[in-house]
Amino acid sequence: LKRLIDSAKARYWTQRGTWVYDNALLLLLKCLWSNVVPECTMASSNTVLMRLVASAYSIAQKAGMIVRRVIAEGDLGIVEKTCATDLQTKADRLAQMSICSSLARKFPKLTIIGEEDLPSEEVDQELIEDSQWEEILKQPCPSQYSAIKEEDLVVWVDPLDGTKEYTEGLLDNVTVLIGIAYEGKAIAGVINQPYYNYEAGPDAVLGRTIWGVLGLGAFGFQLKEVPAGKHIITTTRSHSNKLVTDCVAAMNPDAVLRVGGAGNKIIQLIEGKASAYVFASPGCKKWDTCAPEVILHAVGGKLTDIHGNVLQYHKDVKHMNSAGVLATLRNYDYYASRVPESIKNALVP
Repeated sequence: LKRLIDSAKARYWTQRGTWVYDNALLLLLKCLWSNVVPECTMASSNTVLMRLVASAYSIAQKAGMIVRRVIAEGDLGIVEKTCATDLQTKADRLAQMSICSSLARKFPKLTIIGEEDLPSEEVDQELIEDSQWEEILKQPCPSQYSAIKEEDLVVWVDPLDGTKEYTEGLLDNVTVLIGIAYEGKAIAGVINQPYYNYEAGPDAVLGRTIWGVLGLGAFGFQLKEVPAGKHIITTTRSHSNKLVTDCVAAMNPDAVLRVGGAGNKIIQLIEGKASAYVFASPGCKKWDTCAPEVILHAVGGKLTDIHGNVLQYHKDVKHMNSAGVLATLRNYDYYASRVPESIKNALVP
C-alpha cells in the first residue's frame, strides 16, 4: 500500500481515456495507510459542497442547452448594458434565471451572485433543473470542506461568458460559469462549453462540462502543457487597451491569442494552447474568474491579479477585478516578473 501511495503522483486515468490531475486517489490511499478513512473523507451525498457541485453540474448543462436553443430560434434579443462591447442577450437572461432559481430552490441558504441585473419575477418551471450528476457524488469530499454549511458558501454565476463572441458566431469562445467560494476563497467550480465540438461534424457530441474541487482534482478534459520554452499569451479580444497590449508585449511572446471569455482562456491554459492569460486592465469580474480559477488551481496552476494578489470572493467584495488578471498553468513567476512597474502602478487593487 505504501508503494501505491508513493507512486500515485496525483494522476488518475479516467474511464474516458484521458489524463487529469487528481488528488482523490492519493488522499484515499493516505487515509487507508493511516487507518483513518472516516476522518479523511465523507460520503459526498452527505456533504453540502459535493451535493452543490453535483447540482451545479446538471444546472450548467441545462444552461448550455438554453444557450444553444436561443441561437437555434434565431432571435438573440441583444441589448447594450454599458457600451457596444458590453452586451446582454436573451440567452444571458434565461440562463441566469435557470441557474440562480434552480440553485436557490435546492439550496435556499446560499448567497448567489449573478452577472445580470434582472428584475425579480416568477421563473417558468421549464427553466428549473432538479437533477444532480451522480458521478460527482461518488467522489470523496475533501476533509477540510466536509462540515461546510449552506450559508457559508457564495456562488458566483456568469450565465454566458463571452457574450460578444456569441453574438458574432464565435461559439467556441462561449462558456457557462458557476463558481463556489468559501471564506473568500474559490474552492469548487463548473464550466460548461455549450459548443464544444461544434465544428467537428454532425456525428460529434456537442458540448462538455468541466468541474473541479480543490483537494480533489479537476475533471472533464485532457490536461496538456505548451511545449517547453514556448511563451504563448492568451488575452482579450474585445476589451483591449494600451495597458493590455504593453503588458502582453513585455512577456516577449512567441504568439498571442486574442479570444473571448475568461473561462475560454483558462481552458486554453489547461489544454496546452497557451502558456499565460494576461489581462492588465479592469473589466473582468468575480463571476468571470471564480469557477475558472478553481479548475486551474486544481491542476497546479495559479491565478492572481497583476500584482500577484490572490482574488477574494466574499459576498461583500467588489465585483470588479480592478487590478486585472494574470494566470498560468506553469512558470507563474516568470510571467509575473515581466509585468512592468508602470503597469502595476496604473492598476489599483
